[in-house]
Amino acid sequence: MANHKSALKRIRSNEAKRLRNKYQHKTTRNAVRDLRTVEDKKQAEEKLVSVISMLDKLAKNNIIHKNKAANLKSKLTKHVAAM
Repeated sequence: MANHKSALKRIRSNEAKRLRNKYQHKTTRNAVRDLRTVEDKKQAEEKLVSVISMLDKLAKNNIIHKNKAANLKSKLTKHVAAM
């Protein structure tokens, strides 16, 4: 167990950040899944903008790798364009 005040604070803040990252990552994964199931092209195009924004935010905060975000954005854009 940590002995210093700063180490105890770091443990608390790390846990809060972990939960926030987990929530954001799961929300984005669900949004990607929902986008893939949409049948209407107009609705998919609207949803694509928000999903791309979510992926960019995750990559910016190092929750996911920037190349993974780029690959997902590319695949989703192709998917929507092919509708």
